Amino acid sequence: MNEEDLLNAYYELVEPLYEYVSRRCEGDRDLAEDITQEVWIRATKRWRECGAPEDPLPWLKAVAKNLLSNHRRRIKPFSLDNPPSGVVLPSSGEELGAAVATMGSSVFRALSKLRPGQAQILKAFHLEGSKVAEIASDLDLSERAVEGRLRRARLKLRKHLDSIRAERGKRT
Repeated sequence: MNEEDLLNAYYELVEPLYEYVSRRCEGDRDLAEDITQEVWIRATKRWRECGAPEDPLPWLKAVAKNLLSNHRRRIKPFSLDNPPSGVVLPSSGEELGAAVATMGSSVFRALSKLRPGQAQILKAFHLEGSKVAEIASDLDLSERAVEGRLRRARLKLRKHLDSIRAERGKRT
């Protein structure tokens, strides 16, 4: 693929790609821009060697999805002893215990509303610390299938947690 074709593809596809990425970055504009840029670097390299795919936008979105997944895997949870700036924790141990208990009960309540397979895969990954490869082996699935199921289960869990949060808001 020559430079002019690459430039034309960029002008045609960068906006829909950025929209796709930014919707998945939960308001983190810097991350959305970084992911979009990295996708284009990879696309330029690949397309110069092999040519662009017939329909390049799905290819770009797949690369973006994988980069976002890799980014999220590297994120470490913060310590309650040293939270990042902007995160306000309850001031006393008693308040923290109550907040954690409320959060924990909400999570377990939301997990109970999921289908058993969805809850199982979330528990294995997030609570037991199993790797995707281990879960795939245990369930006799491909790693890609496990990643997809995890993503869908997280979306369902988020919906249930949002509804629980809304219920609590109505009560107070």
